[in-house]
Amino acid sequence: MSGVEQNVTDPYLWLEDVTAEAALDWARARNDVVRRRFTATDRFTDLERRILAMLDDDTKIAFPGRRGQWLYNFWRDADHPRGLWRRTTFESYATDDPEWDVLIDVDALAEADGENWVWAGAAVLRPSQERAIIHLSRGGADATVEREFDMTTRRFIAPEDGGFFLPEAKSRIGWIDADTVYVGTDFGPGSLTDSGYPRIAKRWRRGTELAAAETVFEGKPSDVSISAGYDRHPGFERHYLHRSTDFFNSEVSLLDNGEWRLIETPTDADVDWYRDWLLVRLKTEWTPGETTFAPGSLLVTDINDFLAGGREFEVLFAPDPHTSLESWGWTENHLILTTLRDVQTGLRVLTPGPDGWTSSELADSPAMSSTSVNNLDPLEGGDEFMLTTTGFTTPTTLLSSAIGEQATILKQAPGYFDAEGIEAEQYFATSDDGTAVPYFVIRHRDRRGTPGPTIVDGYGGFEISRTPAYLGAAGMAWLEKGGTFVMANIRGGGEYGPEWHTAALKEHRHRAFEDFAAVARDLVDRGITTPDRLGAKGGSNGGLLMGVMLTRYPELFGAIVCQVPLLDMRRYHLLLAGASWVAEYGDPDKPEEWAYISEYSPYQNTDPARQYPPILLATSTRDDRVHPGHARKMAALLESENRTVWYYENIEGGHGGAADNKQAAHLSALVYEFFTQMLMEGRRSA
Repeated sequence: MSGVEQNVTDPYLWLEDVTAEAALDWARARNDVVRRRFTATDRFTDLERRILAMLDDDTKIAFPGRRGQWLYNFWRDADHPRGLWRRTTFESYATDDPEWDVLIDVDALAEADGENWVWAGAAVLRPSQERAIIHLSRGGADATVEREFDMTTRRFIAPEDGGFFLPEAKSRIGWIDADTVYVGTDFGPGSLTDSGYPRIAKRWRRGTELAAAETVFEGKPSDVSISAGYDRHPGFERHYLHRSTDFFNSEVSLLDNGEWRLIETPTDADVDWYRDWLLVRLKTEWTPGETTFAPGSLLVTDINDFLAGGREFEVLFAPDPHTSLESWGWTENHLILTTLRDVQTGLRVLTPGPDGWTSSELADSPAMSSTSVNNLDPLEGGDEFMLTTTGFTTPTTLLSSAIGEQATILKQAPGYFDAEGIEAEQYFATSDDGTAVPYFVIRHRDRRGTPGPTIVDGYGGFEISRTPAYLGAAGMAWLEKGGTFVMANIRGGGEYGPEWHTAALKEHRHRAFEDFAAVARDLVDRGITTPDRLGAKGGSNGGLLMGVMLTRYPELFGAIVCQVPLLDMRRYHLLLAGASWVAEYGDPDKPEEWAYISEYSPYQNTDPARQYPPILLATSTRDDRVHPGHARKMAALLESENRTVWYYENIEGGHGGAADNKQAAHLSALVYEFFTQMLMEGRRSA
């Protein structure tokens, strides 16, 4: 059945018209129902207040981004709900009361412009740091407006004064020098890929019209995106081109005598370089010369030798069944690796030398926590870096260090819930094919031996790892009340490297669903909960997971929260950025691929004869990544089948579902109030 034929029989297709008044009126009517049921109590008001106070707290860590001498930070609090973009020096930041230099007040800017601006980041020109390209989103959408900003005068530079400016689009823009940028944007008909991202990369010079920008590369409409950039490392300057042919395959080229020269590595590999070192992290097996390297390996060679035809590599990291490479980053003279062993962090430092590379342990990461390396700046930061450590019940700590030195605490986040007696444990469930699937259980020690209300959170896609992190909102909303929180590390993620991800790609997607169901059953078998007191929660790709749990495994759960989800997998590739995910899920327009997608697509697989648990569907009108039509249509379909369904749509907020702290607090409180009523109080009727 073609997409066109299927559309004729879809009675809720009109809900895909995002801003149509009829669709918005439909959403507002259901928002009113949700508010009356879940937000009109003192308990909700108190919880929302506590979560907002946490998000607005002046004593929380102001996480910095280092660019040479400056530490930049974007900050939101009660007085600045849209936020402040500011900077300070390391010396000031290390004090208890840093002196912040405010560059842009987004609240004041929004008021002056009469726009609903949401901060989307900045590209600062280095090394001078006198100019920046500011990314501003209307209402939290992925599409942004690009405006040049003078860091000295603290003013935007108007296009008529020679400033770089791009109207709203999913643009890519980056500095080459003070008067030149690489740009990809909506240049007009045919300039975007089928996924809605730039298809053409151009070099744009100050003082010229965008239409006169020089084209440096054109991709195909079927590509996901095209972007060009400039590596300004002194003595190793390089122009590079990145062509994403699908979500997981790309070609990287370097500019050589006016021509783009392809780096001939596997298209699904991660490619990185620093000075003359070329790093390749494999996702599938590769035999570049006489040696075969395993998926998940990190390889290194001299980039000039490689471009000249050499294929000799040294292995910097080799995976094993329990250990994967999570990330890496350079200091001036060293390479730092972050690994995961059964979802527990390890850190190592590697150093190149005349006799090869040496390796040593960098730092310990406490059990049931995760540690990440931040603020590496090999251009101007020497061998200094920062570490961020967090655990389920342990507030985040930010440390400062350098290679060969002991780390010292810079900042310590406050605690926001009573964690006394709350513990984290790790278990393994057995999936249908015998695979051991890890998951974390966080609960008060007094809950052991007594089944209780439990929420299990899952994602399982795009090689994204779920690692321990402080449960601020869940702690005050759920753990303090005696609830149990579970984080599942199902296939499709990256917890055990690329093969953990590819095991659930396309026709193997069912494995991610089976893994999550196995965790749910294991929680019951261990006496942690019962099906009627077990809730499930997930967003985006995790929202698809929740849709499958509802339609395929409804007997395992007492309630489900499904946020910014994909649900109509027959049309997902036609909606917004959906075409970019065909490499993850498959192409519904190919009969052989629709055959397996159709087996699980939630919108096509509701069964009026089966009983479903209550579900809360939440999305955002301004989400221009996952179309709100998925959640709208599913809610309408479930209503037509007389299911217990609640629907909430934030009229702004983007893919995150919230545009500021107040909206984020409201949504979070809504989710936990829903679970409280469904799982702790048993109030499951609409």
